[in-house]
Amino acid sequence: MASYLILTPPGAPNRSEISDRYRDETRFIRDGFSWTAFLFPTLWMLFHRLWLYAIAAFLLQGIALELMRRPGFFAAGAAVLLSVHILAALEGLHAAGNRLVGRGWKIENLVSASDLATAEEIHFSELEQEPHADIRLKNWDITATNMNISRPGPSFGLPGYDGGR
Repeated sequence: MASYLILTPPGAPNRSEISDRYRDETRFIRDGFSWTAFLFPTLWMLFHRLWLYAIAAFLLQGIALELMRRPGFFAAGAAVLLSVHILAALEGLHAAGNRLVGRGWKIENLVSASDLATAEEIHFSELEQEPHADIRLKNWDITATNMNISRPGPSFGLPGYDGGR
């Protein structure tokens, strides 16, 4: 099961008043591994408009390739290159979500679902329902059935309402 972070655009109404326009603009960001970001981290970040992250990934990949060319530093360069790819794959979607939140998008919900269609169905079916107005209050003024006045206080050593024995 994957979890989906649900973001609504700035100025979007509540889910109960949502229109088709806002339903189409609602973003579902999957929390998980992204193979596209793993294989092409810099291009993936440029596509998602993560400019500073893309520049950092490009520079780190260049440094890693230069280290791999130097004798004795191949393992260090390969480790840096692999770490950039893994970091982009694991945290790239989170960075894209944070970018949207920074631009005024509102975190609406977090849903666990097996796929995107199920996550959409769960999110849009959880509309707020008004409470029922016909709920009757119970009569809590219950009279005691045992009115033993021969012995004051609680029986069998149980504490009374005053806290004593």
